Amino acid sequence: MHFIRNALIALATVASTALAYAQSYPSKPMSWVVPFAAGGPTDALARNIAERVARELGQPIIIENTPGAGGTVGAAKVAKAAPDGYTLLVGHMGYMGAAPALYKKLNYDPVKDFDGVFRFPDTPLVLMVRADHPVKDIAGLIDFGKKNPDKLFLSNAGTGSSSHLIAALMANSAGIKITSVPYKGAGPALTDVIGGQVDGMFDQTNTALQQITSGKVRALAVTSLVRLPQLKNVPTLNETVLPGFEASTWYGIYAPKGTPKAVVEKVQNAYLKVMKDTAFTGRMAEQAIQMLPPEKYSGAALAKLTETEVVRWRAVAAKSGLALD
Repeated sequence: MHFIRNALIALATVASTALAYAQSYPSKPMSWVVPFAAGGPTDALARNIAERVARELGQPIIIENTPGAGGTVGAAKVAKAAPDGYTLLVGHMGYMGAAPALYKKLNYDPVKDFDGVFRFPDTPLVLMVRADHPVKDIAGLIDFGKKNPDKLFLSNAGTGSSSHLIAALMANSAGIKITSVPYKGAGPALTDVIGGQVDGMFDQTNTALQQITSGKVRALAVTSLVRLPQLKNVPTLNETVLPGFEASTWYGIYAPKGTPKAVVEKVQNAYLKVMKDTAFTGRMAEQAIQMLPPEKYSGAALAKLTETEVVRWRAVAAKSGLALD
């Protein structure tokens, strides 16, 4: 009886301590680790959302850019951080979904070492070629790839980036071979498409829209399941050459495993308040960022997505031979 009573007292003490901690959290600035250089699409989206979440929480959120090894350096750093809610990871499909399939040695486990906090809206990609490319549509590109297995060059924002991964997924699905040309970011990769050094690339719609509307590149297809309002005349891969094809860049906020549940929920609830602001979400939608049903923004939904994506990219890597070490 004494043992049971003492155990119950200990549990009550832990629970009350956790509750008190959550009530006072955050009492100082927080850090969100972005594992890419400043200025890219991940960094821009993270800063936009962090500013609004910080307002709700009443403390600044500092964006800490920690680039290296396709985002895995930053992810490993957060995995080893104190689980106190003050260091969180801006996760991305590359280093939180595909990395276990790409790296033989990974210093973290996306599923076991993190707790999901919340998921961002998704960002579809668009496949573009240079404006003067002889290929006029997506069917023509697939045909070109089949007839010229060593002559289709697609740039990407770096090995392990969404532009790299989704190009590999498309090539697998279409039964063609592409030559991936990695760059240090989407900007220089797109510059060489425009300049004619490579045939084309997949890029996130929110960063590609301006180049498409200006006529510097020609959009062939988008990766969303249905057409995007901002690109009404651009077909989907699903409706043309690859029925059922759907892929988007997904992001989310992760906490080191063991972060108090009440703290995770406090950050999640702040974000959910932000996502009820239609003016804010409307501005994102104008950039072809896809809003999700509210239930898909939760930490639990992000954790489930992470598990699913790890399995998905292992299958893609096994079929395509994708590997980084």
